[in-house]
Amino acid sequence: MILAGDVGATKILLEVGDVRSDRWHPAFQRRYALADFSHIDEVIARFREEWQKARPKDARITAAAVGAAGPALHNKVKMTHRAWVLDGAHIARDLEIAQAMVVNDLDAAAHGIAWLGEEDFQTLQVGMPERGAPCVVLGVGTGLGVAYLVDGKVIPGEGGHAGFSPASVTQAEIFGKLAARHGRVEAEEVASGMGIANIYRALAGHEATPATISARAEKGDAICLNVLELFTECLGNIAGDHALAVMARGGIFIGGGVIARIAPLINISRFCSAFCAKGVFSSTLMEIPVRIVTNENLAVIGAARIANRFV
Repeated sequence: MILAGDVGATKILLEVGDVRSDRWHPAFQRRYALADFSHIDEVIARFREEWQKARPKDARITAAAVGAAGPALHNKVKMTHRAWVLDGAHIARDLEIAQAMVVNDLDAAAHGIAWLGEEDFQTLQVGMPERGAPCVVLGVGTGLGVAYLVDGKVIPGEGGHAGFSPASVTQAEIFGKLAARHGRVEAEEVASGMGIANIYRALAGHEATPATISARAEKGDAICLNVLELFTECLGNIAGDHALAVMARGGIFIGGGVIARIAPLINISRFCSAFCAKGVFSSTLMEIPVRIVTNENLAVIGAARIANRFV
Protein backbone atom coordinates (compact mmCIF):
# COMPACT_ATOMS: atom_id res chain seq x y z
CA MET A 1 0.00 0.00 0.00
CA ILE A 2 1.00 3.63 -0.45
CA LEU A 3 1.40 6.40 2.12
CA ALA A 4 0.56 9.80 0.63
CA GLY A 5 0.79 13.09 2.49
CA ASP A 6 0.33 16.84 2.34
CA VAL A 7 2.14 19.00 4.91
CA GLY A 8 0.93 22.59 4.80
CA ALA A 9 1.57 25.63 6.96
CA THR A 10 -1.20 24.72 9.41
CA LYS A 11 -2.39 21.18 8.75
CA ILE A 12 -1.08 17.74 7.86
CA LEU A 13 -3.02 15.16 5.84
CA LEU A 14 -1.76 11.57 5.69
CA GLU A 15 -3.47 8.68 3.93
CA VAL A 16 -2.73 5.02 3.26
CA GLY A 17 -4.42 3.43 0.29
CA ASP A 18 -3.94 1.90 -3.11
CA VAL A 19 -4.30 2.83 -6.77
CA ARG A 20 -6.92 1.28 -9.04
CA SER A 21 -7.70 2.43 -12.60
CA ASP A 22 -5.69 5.64 -12.19
CA ARG A 23 -7.65 6.68 -9.12
CA TRP A 24 -6.54 6.98 -5.51
CA HIS A 25 -8.52 4.86 -3.05
CA PRO A 26 -7.65 5.77 0.56
CA ALA A 27 -8.22 3.13 3.22
CA PHE A 28 -6.89 4.98 6.28
CA GLN A 29 -6.80 8.75 6.80
CA ARG A 30 -5.57 11.13 9.48
CA ARG A 31 -5.56 14.92 9.76
CA TYR A 32 -3.30 16.66 12.28
CA ALA A 33 -2.67 20.26 13.31
CA LEU A 34 0.94 21.15 12.58
CA ALA A 35 1.08 23.24 15.76
CA ASP A 36 0.65 20.06 17.84
CA PHE A 37 4.05 18.72 16.79
CA SER A 38 7.63 19.94 16.90
CA HIS A 39 8.97 17.85 14.01
CA ILE A 40 7.75 15.69 11.14
CA ASP A 41 9.30 12.63 12.81
CA GLU A 42 6.74 12.99 15.62
CA VAL A 43 3.94 13.09 13.08
CA ILE A 44 5.14 9.96 11.29
CA ALA A 45 5.52 8.15 14.63
CA ARG A 46 1.97 9.08 15.68
CA PHE A 47 0.54 8.09 12.32
CA ARG A 48 2.44 4.81 12.22
CA GLU A 49 1.19 3.90 15.69
CA GLU A 50 -2.42 4.59 14.70
CA TRP A 51 -2.00 2.74 11.40
CA GLN A 52 -0.55 -0.33 13.13
CA LYS A 53 -3.64 -0.52 15.34
CA ALA A 54 -6.10 -0.12 12.48
CA ARG A 55 -4.44 -1.83 9.51
CA PRO A 56 -5.85 -5.04 8.04
CA LYS A 57 -3.81 -8.16 8.64
CA ASP A 58 -0.82 -8.44 6.27
CA ALA A 59 -1.34 -4.89 4.93
CA ARG A 60 1.88 -2.89 4.82
CA ILE A 61 3.21 0.33 3.35
CA THR A 62 5.66 -0.23 0.49
CA ALA A 63 5.99 3.28 -0.98
CA ALA A 64 5.51 6.85 0.21
CA ALA A 65 5.46 10.43 -1.07
CA VAL A 66 4.75 13.64 0.78
CA GLY A 67 4.20 17.16 -0.55
CA ALA A 68 5.29 20.00 1.73
CA ALA A 69 4.98 23.77 1.56
CA GLY A 70 8.50 24.81 0.61
CA PRO A 71 11.13 24.39 -2.11
CA ALA A 72 12.38 20.84 -2.71
CA LEU A 73 16.03 19.93 -3.22
CA HIS A 74 17.67 16.49 -3.12
CA ASN A 75 14.57 14.78 -1.69
CA LYS A 76 14.27 17.35 1.10
CA VAL A 77 11.92 20.26 1.70
CA LYS A 78 12.68 23.15 4.04
CA MET A 79 9.27 24.57 4.83
CA THR A 80 8.77 28.26 4.14
CA HIS A 81 6.52 29.24 7.04
CA ARG A 82 7.66 26.67 9.61
CA ALA A 83 11.10 25.70 10.92
CA TRP A 84 10.71 22.14 9.63
CA VAL A 85 12.84 20.13 7.23
CA LEU A 86 11.28 17.04 5.68
CA ASP A 87 13.81 14.46 4.53
CA GLY A 88 12.66 11.59 2.33
CA ALA A 89 15.46 9.32 3.57
CA HIS A 90 14.40 9.85 7.19
CA ILE A 91 10.75 9.19 6.39
CA ALA A 92 11.70 5.97 4.57
CA ARG A 93 13.74 4.91 7.60
CA ASP A 94 10.88 5.62 10.00
CA LEU A 95 8.43 3.69 7.82
CA GLU A 96 10.93 0.88 7.21
CA ILE A 97 10.57 1.09 3.44
CA ALA A 98 13.13 1.36 0.65
CA GLN A 99 12.28 4.86 -0.56
CA ALA A 100 10.09 7.85 0.24
CA MET A 101 9.82 10.98 -1.89
CA VAL A 102 9.46 14.50 -0.52
CA VAL A 103 8.36 17.15 -3.03
CA ASN A 104 7.01 20.67 -3.08
CA ASP A 105 3.28 20.69 -2.30
CA LEU A 106 2.42 22.28 -5.66
CA ASP A 107 4.49 19.63 -7.41
CA ALA A 108 2.23 17.08 -5.72
CA ALA A 109 -0.92 19.08 -6.51
CA ALA A 110 -0.03 19.36 -10.19
CA HIS A 111 0.49 15.59 -10.39
CA GLY A 112 -2.96 15.11 -8.83
CA ILE A 113 -4.93 16.94 -11.53
CA ALA A 114 -4.96 13.94 -13.89
CA TRP A 115 -6.53 11.70 -11.23
CA LEU A 116 -9.54 13.91 -10.50
CA GLY A 117 -13.08 13.46 -11.76
CA GLU A 118 -15.45 16.08 -13.16
CA GLU A 119 -17.16 16.29 -9.78
CA ASP A 120 -13.92 17.73 -8.35
CA PHE A 121 -14.06 20.94 -10.40
CA GLN A 122 -15.98 24.21 -10.52
CA THR A 123 -15.62 26.11 -13.79
CA LEU A 124 -14.93 29.84 -13.66
CA GLN A 125 -14.23 30.29 -17.37
CA VAL A 126 -14.97 27.63 -20.00
CA GLY A 127 -12.42 28.88 -22.54
CA MET A 128 -11.11 26.80 -25.41
CA PRO A 129 -8.61 24.30 -23.95
CA GLU A 130 -5.81 22.97 -26.14
CA ARG A 131 -4.75 19.40 -25.41
CA GLY A 132 -1.09 19.16 -24.40
CA ALA A 133 -0.66 22.92 -23.99
CA PRO A 134 0.95 24.36 -20.83
CA CYS A 135 -1.15 24.60 -17.67
CA VAL A 136 -0.82 26.55 -14.43
CA VAL A 137 -1.70 25.14 -11.01
CA LEU A 138 -2.24 27.60 -8.17
CA GLY A 139 -2.52 26.45 -4.56
CA VAL A 140 -4.56 28.84 -2.43
CA GLY A 141 -4.10 27.78 1.18
CA THR A 142 -2.51 29.64 4.07
CA GLY A 143 -0.06 30.92 1.45
CA LEU A 144 -0.01 30.83 -2.36
CA GLY A 145 1.78 28.12 -4.32
CA VAL A 146 2.44 28.00 -8.06
CA ALA A 147 3.49 25.24 -10.46
CA TYR A 148 3.50 24.90 -14.23
CA LEU A 149 2.71 21.83 -16.31
CA VAL A 150 4.73 22.00 -19.53
CA ASP A 151 5.20 19.12 -22.00
CA GLY A 152 3.91 16.68 -19.40
CA LYS A 153 6.43 17.79 -16.78
CA VAL A 154 5.71 19.63 -13.55
CA ILE A 155 7.79 22.75 -12.90
CA PRO A 156 7.25 23.79 -9.28
CA GLY A 157 8.47 27.14 -8.00
CA GLU A 158 7.84 29.84 -5.44
CA GLY A 159 5.69 32.15 -7.57
CA GLY A 160 3.55 33.02 -4.56
CA HIS A 161 6.49 35.06 -3.27
CA ALA A 162 6.79 37.10 -6.46
CA GLY A 163 5.91 40.76 -6.04
CA PHE A 164 2.24 41.69 -6.38
CA SER A 165 1.46 44.15 -9.19
CA PRO A 166 -1.90 45.90 -8.63
CA ALA A 167 -4.02 46.27 -11.75
CA SER A 168 -6.86 48.49 -10.53
CA VAL A 169 -7.45 51.44 -8.22
CA THR A 170 -8.90 49.17 -5.51
CA GLN A 171 -5.96 46.78 -5.75
CA ALA A 172 -3.58 49.76 -5.57
CA GLU A 173 -5.27 50.95 -2.38
CA ILE A 174 -4.83 47.54 -0.75
CA PHE A 175 -1.24 47.42 -2.03
CA GLY A 176 -0.51 50.82 -0.48
CA LYS A 177 -1.81 49.80 2.94
CA LEU A 178 0.12 46.54 2.89
CA ALA A 179 3.30 48.24 1.65
CA ALA A 180 3.08 50.74 4.50
CA ARG A 181 2.83 47.87 6.95
CA HIS A 182 5.17 45.27 5.42
CA GLY A 183 7.33 46.97 2.81
CA ARG A 184 7.52 44.58 -0.17
CA VAL A 185 4.11 43.12 -1.02
CA GLU A 186 4.14 39.53 -2.26
CA ALA A 187 1.40 37.87 -4.31
CA GLU A 188 0.45 35.53 -1.48
CA GLU A 189 -0.21 38.52 0.80
CA VAL A 190 -3.38 39.24 -1.20
CA ALA A 191 -4.25 35.87 -2.79
CA SER A 192 -4.32 33.28 0.01
CA GLY A 193 -5.83 32.72 3.43
CA MET A 194 -3.24 35.19 4.64
CA GLY A 195 -4.39 37.54 1.88
CA ILE A 196 -8.04 37.40 2.94
CA ALA A 197 -7.00 38.33 6.48
CA ASN A 198 -4.74 41.13 5.17
CA ILE A 199 -7.48 42.65 3.01
CA TYR A 200 -9.94 42.50 5.90
CA ARG A 201 -7.50 44.28 8.21
CA ALA A 202 -6.88 46.94 5.55
CA LEU A 203 -10.61 47.62 5.18
CA ALA A 204 -11.92 47.07 8.71
CA GLY A 205 -8.94 48.18 10.74
CA HIS A 206 -8.83 45.07 12.94
CA GLU A 207 -8.09 41.35 12.73
CA ALA A 208 -10.29 38.41 11.67
CA THR A 209 -9.52 34.89 10.50
CA PRO A 210 -10.35 33.73 6.96
CA ALA A 211 -12.84 31.24 8.42
CA THR A 212 -14.62 34.02 10.33
CA ILE A 213 -14.66 36.27 7.28
CA SER A 214 -16.13 33.59 4.99
CA ALA A 215 -18.72 32.62 7.63
CA ARG A 216 -19.83 36.25 7.97
CA ALA A 217 -19.89 36.64 4.18
CA GLU A 218 -22.22 33.65 3.92
CA LYS A 219 -24.60 35.52 6.24
CA GLY A 220 -24.47 38.63 4.06
CA ASP A 221 -22.01 40.79 6.02
CA ALA A 222 -21.19 43.68 3.68
CA ILE A 223 -17.57 44.20 4.73
CA CYS A 224 -16.76 40.50 4.50
CA LEU A 225 -18.44 40.19 1.12
CA ASN A 226 -16.36 43.14 -0.09
CA VAL A 227 -13.20 41.49 1.26
CA LEU A 228 -13.88 38.30 -0.69
CA GLU A 229 -14.65 40.29 -3.85
CA LEU A 230 -11.32 42.14 -3.58
CA PHE A 231 -9.55 38.86 -2.87
CA THR A 232 -11.23 37.35 -5.94
CA GLU A 233 -10.11 40.30 -8.07
CA CYS A 234 -6.50 40.06 -6.84
CA LEU A 235 -6.45 36.29 -7.42
CA GLY A 236 -7.79 36.77 -10.95
CA ASN A 237 -5.10 39.34 -11.69
CA ILE A 238 -2.32 37.06 -10.41
CA ALA A 239 -3.71 33.99 -12.19
CA GLY A 240 -3.79 35.96 -15.44
CA ASP A 241 -0.17 36.98 -15.04
CA HIS A 242 0.89 33.34 -14.62
CA ALA A 243 -1.26 32.34 -17.59
CA LEU A 244 0.72 34.83 -19.69
CA ALA A 245 4.05 33.52 -18.35
CA VAL A 246 3.62 30.18 -20.15
CA MET A 247 0.68 30.93 -22.47
CA ALA A 248 -1.35 28.41 -20.49
CA ARG A 249 -3.81 27.40 -23.19
CA GLY A 250 -4.21 24.05 -21.43
CA GLY A 251 -5.90 25.74 -18.51
CA ILE A 252 -5.57 27.24 -15.05
CA PHE A 253 -6.34 25.02 -12.06
CA ILE A 254 -6.85 26.69 -8.68
CA GLY A 255 -6.72 24.33 -5.71
CA GLY A 256 -6.02 24.47 -1.99
CA GLY A 257 -8.05 24.30 1.18
CA VAL A 258 -8.98 27.98 1.29
CA ILE A 259 -10.26 28.22 -2.28
CA ALA A 260 -12.13 24.90 -1.95
CA ARG A 261 -14.03 26.19 1.08
CA ILE A 262 -14.95 29.61 -0.34
CA ALA A 263 -15.64 28.44 -3.92
CA PRO A 264 -19.42 29.09 -3.63
CA LEU A 265 -18.68 32.70 -2.61
CA ILE A 266 -16.42 33.51 -5.57
CA ASN A 267 -17.71 36.32 -7.77
CA ILE A 268 -17.05 34.64 -11.12
CA SER A 269 -17.60 37.78 -13.18
CA ARG A 270 -15.16 39.80 -11.11
CA PHE A 271 -12.55 37.04 -11.23
CA CYS A 272 -12.81 36.66 -15.01
CA SER A 273 -12.69 40.42 -15.59
CA ALA A 274 -9.45 40.67 -13.60
CA PHE A 275 -8.03 37.50 -15.18
CA CYS A 276 -8.63 38.70 -18.72
CA ALA A 277 -7.63 42.36 -18.24
CA LYS A 278 -4.23 41.95 -19.89
CA GLY A 279 -4.13 44.66 -22.55
CA VAL A 280 -3.37 43.38 -26.05
CA PHE A 281 -3.65 39.77 -24.76
CA SER A 282 -7.10 40.16 -23.20
CA SER A 283 -8.79 38.22 -26.00
CA THR A 284 -6.21 35.44 -25.63
CA LEU A 285 -6.90 35.16 -21.90
CA MET A 286 -10.63 34.82 -22.64
CA GLU A 287 -9.84 31.54 -24.43
CA ILE A 288 -8.00 30.01 -21.45
CA PRO A 289 -10.15 27.69 -19.27
CA VAL A 290 -10.07 28.34 -15.53
CA ARG A 291 -11.29 25.79 -12.99
CA ILE A 292 -11.37 25.61 -9.21
CA VAL A 293 -10.41 22.24 -7.72
CA THR A 294 -12.98 21.66 -4.98
CA ASN A 295 -11.32 18.48 -3.74
CA GLU A 296 -9.18 19.54 -0.75
CA ASN A 297 -7.08 16.36 -1.03
CA LEU A 298 -5.52 17.32 -4.36
CA ALA A 299 -1.92 17.30 -3.06
CA VAL A 300 -2.45 13.95 -1.31
CA ILE A 301 -3.81 12.46 -4.54
CA GLY A 302 -0.80 13.81 -6.42
CA ALA A 303 1.59 12.45 -3.81
CA ALA A 304 -0.05 9.04 -4.24
CA ARG A 305 0.50 9.28 -7.98
CA ILE A 306 4.18 10.08 -7.42
CA ALA A 307 4.61 7.20 -4.94
CA ASN A 308 2.84 4.81 -7.30
CA ARG A 309 5.91 4.89 -9.54
CA PHE A 310 7.81 2.92 -6.91
CA VAL A 311 5.21 0.20 -6.32
